[in-house]
Amino acid sequence: MPTSTFNKSFPTITKIETFIPAAGGDGGDYHRQKDGHWILDGGKPHADKAGVKCGISNPMSGWEQYRENRTSWGIDVLGSLVCIITASDGTQGVSTGFGGPPACWLIEQHFARFVIGSDPRDTNRMWDQMFKASTFYGRKGLPVAAISVVDLAIWDLLGKIRGEPVYKMIGGRAKDGKIPFYLTGPEPTHARKMGFWGSKVALPYSPRDGFDFVRRNLDFLQKHREDLGDDFPLMVDCYMSLDVHSAIQLAQGAIDRKIDITWWEEVLHPDDFDGHKILKARLPQVKWTTGEHEYSRYGFRQLIEGRSIDMLQPDVMWLGGLTELLKVSAMCSAYDIPVVPHGSGPYSYHFILSQPHSPFCEYIANSADGKSIAPVFGNLFLDEPVPHGGSIDVGDAPGFGLELNPAAVLIPSAHFLAPSPDKGLSRTDDEQRVAKLQQLAAVKANGINGVNGGAH
Repeated sequence: MPTSTFNKSFPTITKIETFIPAAGGDGGDYHRQKDGHWILDGGKPHADKAGVKCGISNPMSGWEQYRENRTSWGIDVLGSLVCIITASDGTQGVSTGFGGPPACWLIEQHFARFVIGSDPRDTNRMWDQMFKASTFYGRKGLPVAAISVVDLAIWDLLGKIRGEPVYKMIGGRAKDGKIPFYLTGPEPTHARKMGFWGSKVALPYSPRDGFDFVRRNLDFLQKHREDLGDDFPLMVDCYMSLDVHSAIQLAQGAIDRKIDITWWEEVLHPDDFDGHKILKARLPQVKWTTGEHEYSRYGFRQLIEGRSIDMLQPDVMWLGGLTELLKVSAMCSAYDIPVVPHGSGPYSYHFILSQPHSPFCEYIANSADGKSIAPVFGNLFLDEPVPHGGSIDVGDAPGFGLELNPAAVLIPSAHFLAPSPDKGLSRTDDEQRVAKLQQLAAVKANGINGVNGGAH
């Protein structure tokens, strides 16, 4: 092989920019929807209150004023963001995710120093530096969600530079055919009509809704089971709203009533690892799943080693991006635990296509009534692939195959971060000078001798 092949230079990262979508419903925050969307209020009439939706059981259900609509307590308060990473050859990687302006601040002010000047192939190094540098204030939640958006943009950039889809870079095709989907939405009968193999519904009532919450939930689920018949899988998302006792009450009640539930999802607080062990010990025949609100391989290690979870559901836009999801997936494969990511559209499609122990995918109905198919990220991208007939085949477009919609209005972070990240909050002139020198030193250490396109 000619020597020149080995000496071929690879583009480096020269710029990282963040934005927020101006339109609600665009981007990676599933909950930033318009009023009346089923994701916010459950989409079902309340059993006792005329003209009121029954809501979705959640950790805030104990307070009457926050019970019926999740936006009332701020589930959508952060919103979406968009990250664009530019390489020295002009190629751009684009991603969306969750975290809004606070995540933009973290990326621009903190994480950019570990990315600018880097070889985009060094995904593990960049991830490790971002995660460890934010350990003192991060480890979970918003900081890791911000890392996720950066990581996904890097993978998109890398695929576009190489001219390859992401799934080809992480193991290639592990499925003979299309990826099958189940639908998360308010109307399981419509899921069946649209070709999905199963449907997941949100639990409407929590233990804080009264002593009859078990009966009311079982009535709700029994009606769905009667409408569907016995041969269509039905799952239940409890959104962290139960405790061990109430979860056992519900699952045992469904068994007693012969309501076939394929799995019970996220029944406990994410940190109640011992509680999950109790559930599995008490009802080993029940399939328990969780992971949507877990972050990084450290938290998942506890879920995996406990052998109490039958399927893990990390969100690739929350747990640290694709780089960390691959590490979690590798751990799960050693225990033969299926990994089925929570939502996340094409980011999950590429992962699932490449993983033998990821048998299917979730599609979260993004239409207001949950009865039709709409792009997961709204109008942010052109021709975002969505499942048709309950399945999808991932194309071979470079990266994640997503192209920003020119009609989508993106607000640059400089317009809403004050002061500008260039100046920093409450920094003296000397502190700004030192920070700039440190950033330039990092750029040089990562392989280039100057700043192309400008560093933040």
